[in-house]
Amino acid sequence: MTQVLIPFIDSTYRTLNDRDHRGMAGLSMGGMQTFHVTFDHLELFSYIGGFSGALNPFGGASGNFDTKTAYHGALANSATFAKRVHLLWIGVGTEEPPQMKAGIEKLNTSLEEANIQHVFYESPGTNHEWQTWRRDLNDFAPRLFQK
Repeated sequence: MTQVLIPFIDSTYRTLNDRDHRGMAGLSMGGMQTFHVTFDHLELFSYIGGFSGALNPFGGASGNFDTKTAYHGALANSATFAKRVHLLWIGVGTEEPPQMKAGIEKLNTSLEEANIQHVFYESPGTNHEWQTWRRDLNDFAPRLFQK
């Protein structure tokens, strides 16, 4: 991603190739991978979206996500994180599998407790499915590159 794909995109397409103009989002496992890539490379990304993507999808409600230590401390200081990340967006369907939904809700709670600015969206009545992700994209996309 950081060594091949981003340089390829920036050399092939007309991009503003700085972190303030770069984002990454993904759905399901791609959402989880988005969190892993972007939180470890905040020097490259300032817009982050996870559509049904949990940091620890199998941790459930008791998952052990610690904002102080996760990702080499990228989330440890809420003020610093807010200056670097223009948008952290998390979405989930209200009818998603219980363990997955619980993990994403735990992530939301952990971020709230740490005062990490983010958007948490729940798609009413949808499961781990296309309709959830359509609604996620509909809410996420207009928020991009507004700063």
